[in-house]
Amino acid sequence: MDTTDRGLSLLKKGQKGFFYAVFSRVGIMIVLLVLQVVFLFMAFFRFAQFLPHVLGSAAVFTVFMVLYLLNSRLDPTAKITWLVVIMLLPVFGALLFWYTQSDIGHRAVHARLQELIDETKGKLVQDPEVMDALENANPDEVSLARYVRRSGCFPVYADTKVTYFPLGEDKFEQMLVQLRSAKKYIFMEYFIVEEGLMWGKILEILAEKVREGVDVRVMYDGTCEFSTLPHNYPEKLKTLGIKCKMFSPVTPFLSTHYNYRDHRKILVIDGRTAFTGGVNLADEYINQRERFGHWKDTAIMLEGSAAQSFTLMFLQMWNITERTPEFDKYLDAAGPSPKAGSLPAADAEAGSLSVRDVKAGSLPAADVIAGKPDTAETPHAAGFVLPYGDCPLDSDKLGERVYMDILNRSRSYVHIMSPYLILDGEMETALKFAAEKGVDVKLILPGIPDKPMPYALAKSHYKSLLDSGVKIYEYTPGFVHAKVFVSDDCRAVVGTINLDYRSLYHHFECAAYMYQTGCIPDIERDFQETLARCRQVTPETVKNEKWNVKLTGFVMKAVAPLL
Repeated sequence: MDTTDRGLSLLKKGQKGFFYAVFSRVGIMIVLLVLQVVFLFMAFFRFAQFLPHVLGSAAVFTVFMVLYLLNSRLDPTAKITWLVVIMLLPVFGALLFWYTQSDIGHRAVHARLQELIDETKGKLVQDPEVMDALENANPDEVSLARYVRRSGCFPVYADTKVTYFPLGEDKFEQMLVQLRSAKKYIFMEYFIVEEGLMWGKILEILAEKVREGVDVRVMYDGTCEFSTLPHNYPEKLKTLGIKCKMFSPVTPFLSTHYNYRDHRKILVIDGRTAFTGGVNLADEYINQRERFGHWKDTAIMLEGSAAQSFTLMFLQMWNITERTPEFDKYLDAAGPSPKAGSLPAADAEAGSLSVRDVKAGSLPAADVIAGKPDTAETPHAAGFVLPYGDCPLDSDKLGERVYMDILNRSRSYVHIMSPYLILDGEMETALKFAAEKGVDVKLILPGIPDKPMPYALAKSHYKSLLDSGVKIYEYTPGFVHAKVFVSDDCRAVVGTINLDYRSLYHHFECAAYMYQTGCIPDIERDFQETLARCRQVTPETVKNEKWNVKLTGFVMKAVAPLL
């Protein structure tokens, strides 16, 4: 362990996960593919005399699997993918389908999590006055709120200030301020944690807070073992007094490790301040390390009762392995929430703080450091905030449906930032339908990709979207990792949910839906400022795209739901 100007470090320089040190992910896939080809050729020559019987059996088996898939409840695009795989490789395709659907090794974990979600659906009570105020502001918003609450314990709040951060650096700066203000507990749940300046500075504060008696808990996704952290990293954190867990550690040959990953980014402090957005805990997210040009990311900070929803989301995941889970202790730790719901709709224009307001000193510095919650009487806590989590274990594709609801109800514009564009038929139709109605639908995507196949797949959607009037732009300075929807100057979503199959179908995700909060003009202003640094995609640029990118997208589209 050593302490430097980059904060606290628990690893030796260059030390990373075991799997990363031995095999890269691409290397493992190549080895498995070669082994499969070798096995097939050996089997073909060894049993050549039985080839007619094998082909006949394979044909019957393929017909059975086709009928089974057509009658399954899979997404239509996923059905097509599996049909292609099984028709090309009947036995191996069927085994792969069974393997991914059965999720061997994680059944007990998923059953326990679903049990916890069901048990806690009544932990946070919806204030009826807030719903009445929302009804007065816009009845359509109440319909969405009811649908979201159907999927979990997700109330609407009217006493929460929202701060928007247009860059990871802005979020990081305020994270350090808020972490130092913690008095009771700090809960952190992130997809990626990697040692460096960002995590080192945070870790330094966490260790200090433990010494002050603050309950500090950290949870990160098990796939970090592949790239950023060694298997024993939780034990290293425990030597500092920090409670740490990996969500769903990867078990070779037993886990379909790409499915059901914890893609959330949550920080909760004392139940009254919460952060979410696209920013993970690694240096590229704050542009301290350059990987794909300039890293454009976004986040929000919630101060008020809405932070309780993120506390509950964290505790649900944390308590999977606990025999006697504690919820009420931490949900009550923030004290009684101020009475909300009395905001006139006109007051929503008063606004929440943007990061510019915080830096400019619109609030007294002492209030920022203390992380004081606002009440409904505070003009900064205007509008309505609805935090929510998306769970892949139920039948509600909540993240996708909230996005589609925004597209369907938009009147003037929907502006979107996303790192990936791997769409199912429903989402593509929703984007095209909004544009065909005359809505200004703009998408900002990366100009420099982090992964070549998703980049090529995104481009495979370009022509169809452009033909319907969707406008597409690519961020020329680098990579866009933001997950933002903003519409009609009155509603927005900022969270962790990408426009791809991983996020919309297979990952645990989270976000905050906002209606008439004052930070929405900041979100739209940031979109326009980012747009000014983009190149527009046109039919000509699509036509002139490199042939290898077109070919990759053309081929990969058949297996898009598996990526």
